[in-house]
Amino acid sequence: MSGTYMNAGDIVAAGYSASVLALAAASVFLLMGTAWVRRGWKLPILLTALAALVGTLCAYETRASWVATGVAPVDYFYAGWLASMPLQIAALYFAVRQIEPQTVSLFWRLIGVTALMVAVRYLGDARFLDATLSFLLGIVLWLYVLGELFFGRMDEAVTRARIVPLRRGYFWLRLIVAVGWAIYPLVQFLISSNSGISNGAVGLTLSLAEFPNRIAFGLALLTVAVMLAPAEAEAGK
Repeated sequence: MSGTYMNAGDIVAAGYSASVLALAAASVFLLMGTAWVRRGWKLPILLTALAALVGTLCAYETRASWVATGVAPVDYFYAGWLASMPLQIAALYFAVRQIEPQTVSLFWRLIGVTALMVAVRYLGDARFLDATLSFLLGIVLWLYVLGELFFGRMDEAVTRARIVPLRRGYFWLRLIVAVGWAIYPLVQFLISSNSGISNGAVGLTLSLAEFPNRIAFGLALLTVAVMLAPAEAEAGK
């Protein structure tokens, strides 16, 4: 495997290519979508577009490494997650703020815990931290984020609002954080436990995970914003 073009039948490289193209298309579509929503929703949609754009760049770099050397370090993925995961949580926070004010301290807690979750997992995979300790800390931090989304002030605000499109959208968005993001600690566990999983299998799995975790996340939030636009226009928001 050499050069800049993938070999025929290279399913891993094909997965990376599909991820790059889909994320790039989603980035453009979400940026266009900021023109279809009311003012308050532009920032959340923009944040999801930036998360997809970060994913595009990281997937491109990872693909280039795989095609040239046959190895795709997970460091590329961690670099992308460190930027995109806090962006997605921030998008969710600002979306809920459209119906009810949320505290600044909640915002910084969510952003800080999400970034720390990614950093701790990376330290474990890079052997700077005990793998088991890294895995457990990552799980605890992830559960904190889920606790805020499912049982915290944001969930209470959405429940009180009784706005059907928002409640459905919030359900799917936090489900992505709960189920879609579960692939990351699972892959970390398989890597750290010396399960024998190949680098190519890891890369292909993480590439496919971009579709629900970044692309579907952004599209779901855009759908909510577009559905609420007529009602918000009538209310003068």
